[in-house]
Amino acid sequence: MEFYLTITGVFGFVFVIVQLLFQLVLSERIKMNQRMKNVVGSSTPSPKPIRQQELSAPFYERFFKPALAALARILSKYLPVANEASIAKKLIEAGSPGNIAPRELVVIKYLLAGGTAVLLWFFAQSFNKNLAQGLIMALVGIPIGWLIPDTVINSRIRKRKEEVEKTLPDILDLLTVSVEAGLGFDGALMKVVEKSKGVLADEFVRVLQEAKMGKPRREALRDMADRIGVNDFYNFVGSIVLADQLGISIGNVLRLQSNEIRQKRRQRAEEKAMKAPVKMLIPMVLFIFPAIFVILLGPALLQIMRAFSG
Repeated sequence: MEFYLTITGVFGFVFVIVQLLFQLVLSERIKMNQRMKNVVGSSTPSPKPIRQQELSAPFYERFFKPALAALARILSKYLPVANEASIAKKLIEAGSPGNIAPRELVVIKYLLAGGTAVLLWFFAQSFNKNLAQGLIMALVGIPIGWLIPDTVINSRIRKRKEEVEKTLPDILDLLTVSVEAGLGFDGALMKVVEKSKGVLADEFVRVLQEAKMGKPRREALRDMADRIGVNDFYNFVGSIVLADQLGISIGNVLRLQSNEIRQKRRQRAEEKAMKAPVKMLIPMVLFIFPAIFVILLGPALLQIMRAFSG
């Protein structure tokens, strides 16, 4: 009976983790497709019925998200979320995965911490471990489960920033060509959205959508820079806003920004190349050199031991 309870608990816990990680990882692509439909429009001739729309929504949005929001409302009075602003900023920089609120993320961390502890406890009991070993494994599972959401979010933030730093010069080149061909800045952004994919294209869709709703373009771009959190993009937005205020040609500003960002990217690559030998020194000293010493000095040591023993 205990074995079946353990299997059921493991299956349920793994199912919940897979659903949450699936939503955290793939929510960005789902949001991008939705924003493209909002800006460009949908090709469907007539809207779907409300019941069909509800049933076509992902299982996460139909079950987990409402349950998580309800649990966050219940536990909001007892959860110490002193750093709610910093959590919200991290979620925004991560692309708002699953539209999770800061308090909902804290609830997820508590659930994962408790669930991992219980899972490791059952795992220890299934192998007939004693009480002390089970408690130790449960205590180890608490920080593991607590750090899983932070690890996923930090990984998403790092990947988004790396993608922005990598694709920003090419995006600026496309903007420059579009502006110099006679398009306005908004038209150039639409051309970027049509011809490219990724974080910047997704964020530009949101900028265009906010501009359609009446938000000033400079505020929409500044909000986009805050969501991305990349210094190069902050400089780009500041240059565009200044050029718009002073009446400077945006094409020249875009070309200068593209050249400057490419130079910075080259400098970062050279810096990483200079750090590579230092980073390689640690595994060489710990793993490669001992093996070489054993191969080279092992036979000599054996001969010396035989000579002294004889």
